[in-house]
Amino acid sequence: MDFTRPIAPDPYNLLPACPDFALTSTDIRDGELMPLMHTADGANLSPQLSWKGFPEETQGFLVSCFDPDAPTPAGYWHWTIIDVPRSTTRLDQGAGSSDILLPESALHVRNDANEARYAGAAPPLGDRPHRYIFAVHALDVPTLGLEAASVTPTTAAFTAVFHTIARARLTATYRRD
Repeated sequence: MDFTRPIAPDPYNLLPACPDFALTSTDIRDGELMPLMHTADGANLSPQLSWKGFPEETQGFLVSCFDPDAPTPAGYWHWTIIDVPRSTTRLDQGAGSSDILLPESALHVRNDANEARYAGAAPPLGDRPHRYIFAVHALDVPTLGLEAASVTPTTAAFTAVFHTIARARLTATYRRD
């Protein structure tokens, strides 16, 4: 199949502007190829993430991974965690496997594969490299008031826009040949 199409815009450039803070990982590097272990072709493990420098008034976080390059009109949500407490500033490698591995009140929202967990990178075979944007949204509320079991990642992202006071991002790429 021919996947020729325009490159999707960076989705976060289409949202209201907000301050940045730092997001790092011991597993992935911004702008670099995602290690196999974090893809569907590997171990399907969520990467370790750490963040700092968010505003003092932060009350909670939303963590997500989005692929804007998926050949759909709306991209593809690989991972969304809501209600991450303010006291949390890191997620260990593999935390995306189960709610049991998440801090306190944090919960997984079902991804676009309809699983309440991290779904590793899995672009169509032969497509160009896809961008996987890991984002941590600092929120002005401790929870978004959503039921994780029945909400979509898009609804969680939409709700978070009205409460986001800062955002940290890290983008890795992956391609299947």
